[in-house]
Amino acid sequence: MTGMTTPVAVIVDAAAYARAVEDAVRASAAYYTGGTSVLDDDAYDRLVRGIAAWEADHPDQVLPESPTGKVAGGAVEGDVPHTVAMLSLDNVFSAEEFTSWTASLARRIGHEVEQFSVEPKLDGLAIAARYTRGRLTRLITRGDGTAGEDVSHAIGTIEGLPDELTEPVTVEVRGEVLMTTAQFEHANEVRTAHGGQPFANPRNAAAGTLRARDRAYTVPMTFFGYGLPALSGTDAELAGRLGELPHSELMKWTGELGVNTTASTAVPGVTAGTVEDVLARVKEIAALRAELPFGIDGIVVKADLAADQQAAGSGSRAPRWAIAYKLPAVEKITRLVAVEWNVGRTGIIAPRGVLEPVEIDGSTITYATLHNPADITRRDLRLGDHVMVHRAGDVIPRIEAPVAQLRTGGEQPIAFPEACPRCGAGIDTSEQRWRCENGRNCHLVASLSYAAGRDQLDIEGLGHTRVVQLVETGLVTDLADLFTLTRDQLLGLDRMGETSTDNLLAALAAAKEQPLSRVLCALGIRGTGRSMSRRIARYFATMDNIRAADAEAIQQVDGIGKEKAPSIVAELAELAPLIDKLAAAGVNMTEPGATPPTTADGDADGHTRGSEAGGGPLTGMTVVVTGAMTGILEKLSRNQMNELIERAGGRSSSSVSKKTSLVVAGENAGSKRAKAETLGIRLAGPDEFAALVADYVN
Repeated sequence: MTGMTTPVAVIVDAAAYARAVEDAVRASAAYYTGGTSVLDDDAYDRLVRGIAAWEADHPDQVLPESPTGKVAGGAVEGDVPHTVAMLSLDNVFSAEEFTSWTASLARRIGHEVEQFSVEPKLDGLAIAARYTRGRLTRLITRGDGTAGEDVSHAIGTIEGLPDELTEPVTVEVRGEVLMTTAQFEHANEVRTAHGGQPFANPRNAAAGTLRARDRAYTVPMTFFGYGLPALSGTDAELAGRLGELPHSELMKWTGELGVNTTASTAVPGVTAGTVEDVLARVKEIAALRAELPFGIDGIVVKADLAADQQAAGSGSRAPRWAIAYKLPAVEKITRLVAVEWNVGRTGIIAPRGVLEPVEIDGSTITYATLHNPADITRRDLRLGDHVMVHRAGDVIPRIEAPVAQLRTGGEQPIAFPEACPRCGAGIDTSEQRWRCENGRNCHLVASLSYAAGRDQLDIEGLGHTRVVQLVETGLVTDLADLFTLTRDQLLGLDRMGETSTDNLLAALAAAKEQPLSRVLCALGIRGTGRSMSRRIARYFATMDNIRAADAEAIQQVDGIGKEKAPSIVAELAELAPLIDKLAAAGVNMTEPGATPPTTADGDADGHTRGSEAGGGPLTGMTVVVTGAMTGILEKLSRNQMNELIERAGGRSSSSVSKKTSLVVAGENAGSKRAKAETLGIRLAGPDEFAALVADYVN
């Protein structure tokens, strides 16, 4: 965080300066008026800071249309006056810049700031919601800060902004309208279904949707309040209170009025007494960024006390008592130069975008996810398109949408494969995710390597090279063939001596005794993984019970819904010959310690939860493990830790949420520990957790 460099575009002369001003104003206008994007956020910040740097060196040559010192870059106006100016925020990009800002603020007000408020900087569009005697009567955009555009037609489409407050007061709630990740995906599905171009990112989607009138459809957005000024009709006593309360108290009352605030999220606004405390909170929020269901591009830090705010005052563009600590960009615009079609271990044919290299959050990105052919068609992606690429933390980069206004006419359609690009067989296109008609046999090496992995059957000595050798010699044509290999067959292979042969046969014998959950996972059924395989195995106890279950019965397993259940049932039927061969080869088909569901004393639908309802010390608890384990847990893999949790009656999870009961935090626990602390979730170290589940540790 402290080493982040300040992004600045280098401007060398007056002509370059004039072009930069023109580009910045055009980009700002495209965003604020139509929700389109000709520059990504990072490029815009870099450009404006370059303009400001050039103007500082040439104060007599500043162009009147320059975006510096203006709200919304000077690109928009409005016809509804604001009661109180609705300003933008100045930015800092590092701990050093933030510390300098706090020192400047202290000099301005004559003393150190007593208390700061620290909130996420939500990535949306600022609006003012006017309430008259508790009723929502008008919505206004920021505009140029002095007047905004009336967008009251959007009333009723914004979640978190109630039509009526819990008290009949006349106030203005200021905040950010945005789209959550789920709302954005839904908006683009609806938009493209009606013949429109998909939005490049949630921020642009919110800006464009808020202004849209007379559409044949509506899509939801979400509001988060961050300010509560008085209106001309506000009661004098209330107006006095609003002018005297700390910002943190105003936000608390905003929530009590029924308006959505960040208090309901994993990154609620907090107060901090020192610069060090603020920077620690900045790191906490940054660590949680990738897991949030909405976008943030920084952290807003304010002098919390009203007296400090009044003493600091405001400039023409921004208040002097607040600053935006910008985080590294997670979105950039680059070009899509090619599409590769790769075949996975289950035969799924997955497209992958090849990009002009672009740096995002410290990493150079050359590939990004393209979900499936239907997604490519829906987004109207073309080779040569400028595309918005998103990456946050360890999340795999994904292509959001083309930046259609940057098209030159030279872009080309993306060609879809007519046959499997790996084996040449036909393609099953009946579902959104296309699949080779040879299924797992198309990429048998990958399928077998996965099954032999440590978290599946754990067959030591069966690496990728050996799997290739077995497949190419014809000794193995499916997973079950591994368990019928003889000593003579293995000794006949290149570079297989007696010791390595005996070791591999011993590992195969041990693999036969693995629990059903691992066998199920080794089969690689689409829509399941290690955790889901454990839940299915512990619910049904035997493979026969699983195979006998219909979609309704499969749905009784926690985490399986109506869409996933039928595909699991269908794939189990497809795998029936292989499962029969595995059983005939002596592979275990039961889950130790699990009991099958019965119809006696069950749920209302006649089902019991099998051994999932056992009486272990973690019964009813959702447990997340993070960081490096120590003590008796040190040698356990993450999968083995999850198995331990479920043997003790709990449910393992990979992400921390309000539903999490316990976080086992080892060394270097990182963002998951920080999120647990923020949500007030119980934490336990490795030794404490080991003592809790001592009876279940192998």
